[in-house]
Amino acid sequence: MDLDLDTLKRDITEYLDGSGFAIFRSNAGDLEGLPMLLWDTKGYPDYQMFLDVARTAGVKLILFAYREFEGVDIEELLEQLEGCGLTREEQREYESRLNNLRAFDGVTCCLELAFDYHARLYVYELQPDWYEEFLNLEEEISELHSGDQDLDSDGSMGGYFSNN
Repeated sequence: MDLDLDTLKRDITEYLDGSGFAIFRSNAGDLEGLPMLLWDTKGYPDYQMFLDVARTAGVKLILFAYREFEGVDIEELLEQLEGCGLTREEQREYESRLNNLRAFDGVTCCLELAFDYHARLYVYELQPDWYEEFLNLEEEISELHSGDQDLDSDGSMGGYFSNN
């Protein structure tokens, strides 16, 4: 399901402004690598339920972050495609999939709410389907690009394996 995170971002901002929570505005993705538990946003998409849990737990500080999608992200992936050694048809397919995502330039692609409770972060995170598609493309292209870097110009693995 493609979510309208721009509208949700405004709703959450308005709700938080009148909620009594202290709001720490952080950067989306800054929580990676930290011990955390993710809220079940598919089963319980209401952010107010998440914030009610924080309030009940006595939390006073909420981390709020979002990210807007930028066309430069697409350009970087298109540049990476150049060195992947794809067939013309494969290259066109990737380019087409990436170019379809240009419609989302400037649109909110990630939204996070979080709070700390007993040295663990509890996180409410949303990403629309189109952004999941972008992340999948990014991963595929990165794997293609790094796999291509491992090959020498003759297609060998650069001395790691014998040609015997």
